[in-house]
Amino acid sequence: MLLPQTKEREYRFRLALRMGLPIFALIFALVIHTFIENSQTLQTSFYVESLILLVFSIYFFLYLIYNGFEVRITDEVSKTFTREYLFSYLKNELKKNENYALMLISIDNLNDINTLYGIKNGDRVLEETAKWIAAYFKAQKIENFPLGHIKGGDFIIGLEGSESEYTTLLELMCLKSDEMSVDDIEIKLSGAITDTSYSHELDYMVENLFELQEQRRNSREALPEEPMTPNELESSVINAINKRKMSIMAQDVYEDGVVAFKECFVKLRSPTDKPIYPKTYTKIINRLGLTVEYDLMVLETLLLSTSNNEDIYALNISPTSLRNEKFLQKTKELLRETKKKLMFVLEEAEYFSHTSKYNSILHSLKNSGVLIAISRLGSIHSSFLYLRELDIDIVRFDTYYSKLEKLKENRSVVEGFHVMAKEKGVKTWIKNLENEESVSLAQELQVSYTQGKMLSGLEEV
Repeated sequence: MLLPQTKEREYRFRLALRMGLPIFALIFALVIHTFIENSQTLQTSFYVESLILLVFSIYFFLYLIYNGFEVRITDEVSKTFTREYLFSYLKNELKKNENYALMLISIDNLNDINTLYGIKNGDRVLEETAKWIAAYFKAQKIENFPLGHIKGGDFIIGLEGSESEYTTLLELMCLKSDEMSVDDIEIKLSGAITDTSYSHELDYMVENLFELQEQRRNSREALPEEPMTPNELESSVINAINKRKMSIMAQDVYEDGVVAFKECFVKLRSPTDKPIYPKTYTKIINRLGLTVEYDLMVLETLLLSTSNNEDIYALNISPTSLRNEKFLQKTKELLRETKKKLMFVLEEAEYFSHTSKYNSILHSLKNSGVLIAISRLGSIHSSFLYLRELDIDIVRFDTYYSKLEKLKENRSVVEGFHVMAKEKGVKTWIKNLENEESVSLAQELQVSYTQGKMLSGLEEV
């Protein structure tokens, strides 16, 4: 048992004892007084009943205190519902209401606030934001709705009705939040909304909220995809991995006008042969803990389905898989058996600080003939740190720089990163180039590898 749990039990016991002592003393005094006054006439049943009363009093107070601590309704920081109570409340609401909507409201810059102004001010921002949300809804004649703090700067609100009834309200609230501040601390709010037309399962609805919010933040167009219920989608992904139902497409990547390697794109297939795109299935695979199984499946399928041993295939691999012993062993075995060439493209939002261990893994893979590329340079901080600290072969610019206007605006940034990479003996790569001018500019900036539909289309592996 952890120390906090031990201390919690000790605290509860002491509190129950302090609350119960006056009652126990009164019971004891009553029994002694009755015994002294009526000692000659008391029956045996009196002693039995007194003992039962004392035992049940002790049990009652201990039970009351322990269970009182187990049920926590209000979050101490934000003064809203705790996550556990909110989820319990919302599950009951979903059972009672055919149409029910969930709204996610997030303080996007809470981490920055905690860093710049301190955790105490961050806590005040959480509480004041909750009050502001409540006041805004009250002004819209919406009261007595469940509002809970589920993590970080994220709040969830439950509302009776459908998503369409509250979409405009959410958008206006996010716009209105630009005027909001706590002691001159700027607060940035964003939100998303879903309803029971998506699912009646609370967990699926909450996950969908975060996916919708992420899509809004990235403001990228969604790929056309047949709608599926969450249960269907999850079972389809599991079925695709178990039965290895997928399609792998490849696109040529050029160096000085010559094909240097091919990048692979993987789509899973549902039982009805509908495509499931990475933006949809990646989160499900991560949530189900199937990342290693998926990466091994794709790797094995690719190596066994390609015939030309001279082609190099670039494959997106999860860094989590790369640091898994089972994955490493199987990868090396497959490479020995097939004599094929591979490039692993890695992308990691959070920096892995044990770089010496990471480098030793990369060296062992490079000894097996694998090239290592780091993706999203110039967008996420970990890519820059890995360029600085890891023994890699290639860095790929974030697709933000692929559009012609962005490439022109950030010419000095691209040139700077290219110089850094060149000094480290690392080549640069840019993808999604859409026209001749973009390709020409990338070549003018001396980017090593270029890729895009202007240069080459997709072909099935």
